[in-house]
Amino acid sequence: MADVPDKQVKRLRSLISEAETSLAAAKELILSLLGDDVEATTATVEENIGKIIEGVFDGQNMVGSDGKTYPVPANYASKSKLVQGDILKLTIADDGTFLYKQIGPIPRKQVVGKLELQEGHYFVKVADKQYRVLLASVTYFKAKPGDQVSVNVPQDDKDAEWAALEAAL
Repeated sequence: MADVPDKQVKRLRSLISEAETSLAAAKELILSLLGDDVEATTATVEENIGKIIEGVFDGQNMVGSDGKTYPVPANYASKSKLVQGDILKLTIADDGTFLYKQIGPIPRKQVVGKLELQEGHYFVKVADKQYRVLLASVTYFKAKPGDQVSVNVPQDDKDAEWAALEAAL
C-alpha cells in the first residue's frame, strides 16, 4: 500500500465519523416518529384531540396510562434532562399539537462514564453497565465517542436502560 499522508487519513476518519453521526440521527428520528411497531403501539392524533394523558418516560417515548406510546421530541427530552421513569403530562391540542410537561421527576443520581458509539447508537459506559443516551444530547454537547461525560440515571437504576446526558467533561 502506498504511503497515505496523515492529513488525508485524519480527514477520512472525520468524514466517516460525521457519516455515522448523521446515520444515527436519522435512525433515532425515524424511531421517534414511527416507533418499533407503529400499528400496535403508537397513538394517533385523531383519536386523542383535546385529551390530556399522563404517562411514564421510557428514555425515548412516553408510555401513557392508556398503554399507548407517544413520541417525545428528542430535543425536549434532552433539554429537560428527562430520566427514564419521570412522569409526564401530554396535552394534545385541538390542532393536533403535542405539548409535554414533566410533572413528576423521579429521584436521580449523577454518575460519570465514557461515551461510546455502537451500531449507530450512543451509550455511556459506567463501571460494568451501559446506558443509552439521546443523540440530541450528544450533538448538543458536541461530545464524541471516547469522551468522559456526566449523566443522570434513576437513583434505583437496576432496570434503567437510558440516561440523560448532563455534561461533557
